[in-house]
Amino acid sequence: MSDSPKWREIEREIAAVVKLGRRPVAVAYLDAEPAGVKKFEGSEPSGCSFWRLAAEGSTFYTIPENHFNCAVGAYTHNIPLSPEREKETEQTLKMMFELGYVRPEEVPQIPRLAKGPKAVIYSPLGEAMANPDVVLFACKPAGAMLLQEAANRAGVGSGAPALGRPTCMALPASIQHGAMTSLGCIGNRVYTGLGEDELYVVLRGKDVVKVAEALKTIESANAALRDYAKGRRQQPPTL
Repeated sequence: MSDSPKWREIEREIAAVVKLGRRPVAVAYLDAEPAGVKKFEGSEPSGCSFWRLAAEGSTFYTIPENHFNCAVGAYTHNIPLSPEREKETEQTLKMMFELGYVRPEEVPQIPRLAKGPKAVIYSPLGEAMANPDVVLFACKPAGAMLLQEAANRAGVGSGAPALGRPTCMALPASIQHGAMTSLGCIGNRVYTGLGEDELYVVLRGKDVVKVAEALKTIESANAALRDYAKGRRQQPPTL
């Protein structure tokens, strides 16, 4: 299990610098259903809908069946679907192909979890019930800049370009390679309410403490460089 006081302090430190509009979401992939955590009851249209619930303050876990409504999310999370839902996946992909949204040859290139989880815990970072595998930060571009600079300083940046659709592939991609920026996708923006001026930075759970520490240096460096740039703008150097 996790050290909740530590995660509360880490969330507070990061949110103060990055100026987050919503709480960061901790995601933990488990091999068995956890004890002492509320089991999700109900239905959501997508896997990323669980991010919205956690960002709003809920802590809970899902089982594979809870993800069957989302063919794409089930694919990125390596969750096998029932035969009936497999047909829905084919229909969804066919629609995406026909719309020109994605090409068939792109599908095998989408990152996936190496192993499908038996349960997934979602929570605000500060209330993590288990050490997270990944942490999602929804932020404005200026905040994403700071997080990526801190990740690079901490030596956990992936060096990868910003990811596009589907948004959920950023989770396995981060686990495999390090800090990731995701521009999101239209489905995720609808299901989570992500603003037009927001995007995601995804960190491996094991990297979050190092990034929070590096963020202190990045914050002070950016403040000094901001003042320097403002001075140069007011008095442009002569040639």
